[in-house]
Amino acid sequence: MALQREVLGPNTKIFPVLFLTDSEHSYYNLILKKAGQFLSNLQINLLKFALSIRAYSPTVQMFQQIAADEPPPEGCSAFVVIHEKRTCKTNEIKKLLKKAAERPRPYMFKKEHKFPTLNENVPVVILYAEIGTKDFVKFHTVLSEKVQKEEIVYILRHYVQKPSSRKMYLSGYGVELAIKSTEYKAVDDIQIKGIFLFSVLEVIRFFLIKHLIESTNNLEPLKIWELQDLSFQAASQIISSPVYSALKVMKDIAQNFPIKARYDKIVYFLSIEKDHIYNKWPTSFQELFKQTFSGVIQQIRRNLYNLVLFIDPVQEHAADFVKLAELFYHHNIPLRIGFVFILNTNEEIDGNEDAGVALLRAFNYIAEESDTSQAFISMTNMYHKMKDGDIFTVNHVRNVLRSEFPHADIQSILGVDSEYDEKRKAGTTFYKKTGLGPLPQALFNGVPFNGEEMAAAELDTVILQRITDAMGFFQRAVFMGLLNDHMDAVDFLMDQRNVVSRINPTILDTKRRYINFISMSDFSTFSFLDSQDKSAVISQNMKYLTKKDEDVIYAVTVWIIADFDKPAGRHLLSKALKHLKTSSHTRLGIVNNPMSKITEDNTAVARAILTAFLTQKNSSLKSFLSKIAKEETAKALATGTTIKKLLVPGMDDSTFEKKYNTLGVDIIQTHQMFCQEVLKLLPGQMAVVSNGRVLGPLDENEFYTEDFHLLETITFSTSAEKIKGVVKEMGISSKETKKTVDDCYFHKFNLEFFISLTFYIFFNSIVKLDPQQNEPFYDVIAIVDPLTREAQKMAHLLIVRRWQFLLICSFVFYRFVLEPELTSGANNLFPSGPVAKFLEMPETLLLTLNMIIPESWLVEAVNSSYDLDNIHLQDVEGIVTAEYELEYLLLEGHCFDVTTGQPPRGLQFTLGMKNNPVMFDTTVMANLGYFQLKANPGAWTLRLRKGRSEDIYHIFGHEGADSPVHLEDVIVVLNNFKSKILKVKVQKKPDKIGEDLLSVEVTEEKASWESITSFSDLQTEEKEKKNDVLNIFSVASGHLYERFLRIMMLSVLRHTKTPVKFWFLKNYLSPTFKEIIPHMAKEYGFQYELVQYKWPRWLHQQTEKQRIIWGYKILFLDVLFPLAVYKIIFVDADQIVRSDLKELREIDLNGAPYGYVPFCDSRTEMDGYRFWKSGYWASHLGRRKYHISALYVVDLKTFRKIAAGDRLRGQYQALSQDPNSLSNLDQDLPNNMIHQLAIKSLPQEWLWCETWCNDESKKKAKTIDLCNNPKTKEPKLKAALRIVPEWVQYDSEIRKLIKQIEKGKKNLTQSSRKDGEQRHREIKFKSIC
Repeated sequence: MALQREVLGPNTKIFPVLFLTDSEHSYYNLILKKAGQFLSNLQINLLKFALSIRAYSPTVQMFQQIAADEPPPEGCSAFVVIHEKRTCKTNEIKKLLKKAAERPRPYMFKKEHKFPTLNENVPVVILYAEIGTKDFVKFHTVLSEKVQKEEIVYILRHYVQKPSSRKMYLSGYGVELAIKSTEYKAVDDIQIKGIFLFSVLEVIRFFLIKHLIESTNNLEPLKIWELQDLSFQAASQIISSPVYSALKVMKDIAQNFPIKARYDKIVYFLSIEKDHIYNKWPTSFQELFKQTFSGVIQQIRRNLYNLVLFIDPVQEHAADFVKLAELFYHHNIPLRIGFVFILNTNEEIDGNEDAGVALLRAFNYIAEESDTSQAFISMTNMYHKMKDGDIFTVNHVRNVLRSEFPHADIQSILGVDSEYDEKRKAGTTFYKKTGLGPLPQALFNGVPFNGEEMAAAELDTVILQRITDAMGFFQRAVFMGLLNDHMDAVDFLMDQRNVVSRINPTILDTKRRYINFISMSDFSTFSFLDSQDKSAVISQNMKYLTKKDEDVIYAVTVWIIADFDKPAGRHLLSKALKHLKTSSHTRLGIVNNPMSKITEDNTAVARAILTAFLTQKNSSLKSFLSKIAKEETAKALATGTTIKKLLVPGMDDSTFEKKYNTLGVDIIQTHQMFCQEVLKLLPGQMAVVSNGRVLGPLDENEFYTEDFHLLETITFSTSAEKIKGVVKEMGISSKETKKTVDDCYFHKFNLEFFISLTFYIFFNSIVKLDPQQNEPFYDVIAIVDPLTREAQKMAHLLIVRRWQFLLICSFVFYRFVLEPELTSGANNLFPSGPVAKFLEMPETLLLTLNMIIPESWLVEAVNSSYDLDNIHLQDVEGIVTAEYELEYLLLEGHCFDVTTGQPPRGLQFTLGMKNNPVMFDTTVMANLGYFQLKANPGAWTLRLRKGRSEDIYHIFGHEGADSPVHLEDVIVVLNNFKSKILKVKVQKKPDKIGEDLLSVEVTEEKASWESITSFSDLQTEEKEKKNDVLNIFSVASGHLYERFLRIMMLSVLRHTKTPVKFWFLKNYLSPTFKEIIPHMAKEYGFQYELVQYKWPRWLHQQTEKQRIIWGYKILFLDVLFPLAVYKIIFVDADQIVRSDLKELREIDLNGAPYGYVPFCDSRTEMDGYRFWKSGYWASHLGRRKYHISALYVVDLKTFRKIAAGDRLRGQYQALSQDPNSLSNLDQDLPNNMIHQLAIKSLPQEWLWCETWCNDESKKKAKTIDLCNNPKTKEPKLKAALRIVPEWVQYDSEIRKLIKQIEKGKKNLTQSSRKDGEQRHREIKFKSIC
């Protein structure tokens, strides 16, 4: 696609020769050959890579979908659309163009393939064709001629009349085989018998022995000390590998540096801790852990969130800032807000002349007469008096004062003798010292907003996100004991290590220039040296000033580059000396860069400074430099005062004089040459070098004492502190230490030099992969712990070679599927891959397969006869294969009501195409207003769902879509594999302001019953009947649990006369189950639906498959099912039902959103395993019971109305950051929330479990659950046969049905088998695109 866009022009000749080639491979080579006429070798490689990852396939598919929407004229391989009229005949184009202007102009998408034209005000002709075909050439010839005559706008959209049904393979994803715990056996014995598995510790030993030190296959348990340096052993093995198989991983660290607030310079009109309106708010930081509705910030009477707005009252942004502050004030957001007024500091200017001065004086007057809150309200009224386009004037201030304070003497308030000028200069001074740059500016908890954030129309949303982020920071601080109720929140913030008193863009700029110092040269050949050698000589001969004379390691080295015989150079030196008085980390050196031709007369100060550095001890040197940097000293020297009279007490006078008189100007000439040739400075320009980093050239007033402090903070915290620590640990002598520190600090940007020069003990810890000869390349330095998930993901990405690289990480084998170019297979057909292959895998381990896919992909397993959740290779014959299909691409968004600023809970969107406007739909969460929809490449239209959503709301605006922001129909184009995230703003219609989406009954229409989540696949089109339907929800993964699930379903059906509809989580079901379930539905007469939801990217991710499934059981109940489903019952797959579940559905939940069965207490011998009887749970629950999650009923109507799903997700987000919390996620979360979301305790007989319930109570059991027994660890299959007599009968009945199904497809299965497969383990992935 990129190629076609480049070469398609007025002189382009395209012939059908492309399709005369004898294979796909030769076709591909011809494309590259043609492209080579226009592209460089580097661009050709990028094109190969783009074709390999199918980067343009979604775009082609998008145009194919748009063509299908037209639709194409029957029998046409190419056709044009001219303002809603279609034809596949070139001789009809002229006719259709005649009245085209009278018909609607077509909508043109972004990044269309448009033929170059000078005239856009002509009819638009859209050609749908396949490049290279005869029909394309025929149309293209006609249309390109008309474009050159400026008769039309010519658009090309790709269209293939009969696209191939062969699916292609994708890349750009990961596959992992995770090692499963074998504490409880979970393997189906239908396929595997007599398995013996090793323990978890033995698994780690396997990695260490076989893959790190290449020893025997024997598995032995690891000792604790052997586990501790596993990463080091892995690194050693990688380093000892051949260069071509080694890895580098780049690590990039960025920091924000909050500004230390000067409280006396800020006018706070709102203080959470002091203002009486917040008296009833709790003050404990523990409130941070209490759950609230999502989107609502905990109201704690602490100044946790602080916003400082810098305003010049007469600038345009001031009104916006004041109205923003007013918005937060009226919505009771716990945000302390203050202003820094940037005003005219000329005292001769009073409030009668300057509106800014008038505003400040009025503010101070009102604050004194009333309070700062009233002063702020009055200030907002002043700005409300302004009309659009008005400039803020003194009259706006006067009018409000007259209106609100009729007895005030306005002249005494605003005039020249005003007593209300407090903080007039303070704000401006503070603003200048912060170095923030041009207004508007704002700080949140001291951290500045970047330019893009300040320019955003939704700055309020940006601030709310900052509050959310800060909440997590404070939660962690309280949890770790770093912040307690006896501490001040603002003081805690300002005491953080990264707080600075000033922001300097020059220092904080991420684009940094460093000097290379590696050399062994000296001054004798300085003028003949290259830049690197010159730098080395200057560095090796540099003398330094430090705070004390002690022999210590200084982590930060600063050079001052200036002409010290000029005032600007001496001022810069003075600022550095002032900083040195309070610094414990910095040493200071100087380099002279004279402005004019060098003579002894015009370098007197510079030579004196250099002489002092060469001859004096630290304390005397410091005093002398402070004196000579003063202007009066320099003037005295210039008027004939001898240098001897300027020396300070304590100096070694004779040594100084002798050196000064013999120093000459050679060293200064050397400095000047270094400045010009290495630092690229003009004569006299100033700069600062910090640990090899060059900052400059600097203007005269660009660098202050605070900037030296900021520079030291950044340099020390990002690298120097670590280097200093390592050097100290090495225990080198003081002479060696100096050289080591110099080398380390100045060469930290070049890891290879850093290691070879200093840390010789790590000489073999660096691996260099040389680029191919005569090819452009990037030099990448990677630092990695090999035994991390991140290392696994990066390994293949960095290599981008055809071979697979095995990286070993605790409990996980990983492959990343990525190829640099397409490779052909048999008969020169594409593709032969790419696939993920796991060869020579350990056969004794139990593995589970996980797909690590991009955020925007929805994939499903479509072909595998193996249990991918329980792979045990020693019991497998032949190859383990699996095919996954990219089923949908994800469309995500956030929706907010522009009036309230809150998400419109329960709002529904539909997504469709031109000829099918409602294909998918979804509902909006309260959490961040989030919604998601599934889609495929194409042009889609997002609308409010017909019904209450469309009746109450209208779309106010949107961002991230492809249509103009004012259109209510939001057009979204999906033309690549990347995520698409929308922001939709809605507003209630004027006559619906008081209505609530969730306040009325939902009608049971067919539209309501179709999935409301965008992730359901209806298996039946029949209309939902008015009579009862029993809705049962369950999840399963792996063949054993799917076997249990089928038995559970049969037991439900055997005990009810009510129609049943089963809802299954599609994400983890096997192809086998999805193939069997339609036959079961037909055989037993039930309905079913597969629901699907992508774990939102903003919600804390789980990495273990079992915990992900637990999360789906509880976190998304409000969005998984249609609104018409009022109640749903979750039943664990391993349960057997012995009663009519309709009775359970009819139980009154007494207003609770859900009902659970408490854990049994009757089997007393298990008391030692009842963890909820002591510790945290006993304290948290009080008299309440701990409930089991194997069976529960959900009142979805109540659940949605009280935002239970949003509150559960919010609490999960807070707790899941701690890896030790939520051990049993689906069970612990609702029990943890029991005080906020009530649980109705269901009768005990509704769930009997042998582990916790005694044998006597089994007689009344309405369901039996095969829960794990922590004491015996009995496998579930064995327990089922022993505990539930009817289980065998159910199992036999279903297995009989499955055999009938298999018999029916036996011939088809046999014909599709491949011959001659080798014995290896292979995972394959296939895409629909």
